[in-house]
Amino acid sequence: MQKGRKFSALVSYFQTLAQEHVSIKHSASNKHFFRFELDEILTGLPESACYPVLIMEGYSFVFNDQKSDNPTKRRRAAFVIADRISDPGDYEVIHQTWDRLEEIGDDFLARIRADKRTPNNPVRDFDLNSVEANLIGTEFGNLYGIRYVFEIEGFFAAEVDPAKWLSL
Repeated sequence: MQKGRKFSALVSYFQTLAQEHVSIKHSASNKHFFRFELDEILTGLPESACYPVLIMEGYSFVFNDQKSDNPTKRRRAAFVIADRISDPGDYEVIHQTWDRLEEIGDDFLARIRADKRTPNNPVRDFDLNSVEANLIGTEFGNLYGIRYVFEIEGFFAAEVDPAKWLSL
């Protein structure tokens, strides 16, 4: 597997985006980026979290044999952009928050789409048509955000490497 196609490369890529976006500005001292799963997000983020926050979730993947011609590996991943509000009953503030976060999400998707042109980038095979976004909210922690699910489909090297097998 190419180095840029591993999960750790995707996490590093999203951490870099969090550092570079003017509304997020993640740093070691201002933690705006985390790697969690959705259930962890909904039950509360660490006290060290600064808002808005970008959270990268894990991913799942499936293989497509393409009838043995050009097999592919399709990764399904997600990220969340969220913010904390003071009053979960203030729907005007919730709607303003979602509007602001949607704009940030649009910025991220535009950047990912542009970056996919870079060789060996972990989003090289990103497909904008695969993106689905959903508003999320929880009164626990007053956290509101948008969850973006996307797919990255790329070549799967299905050739057997004899050096990795004792019997070959």
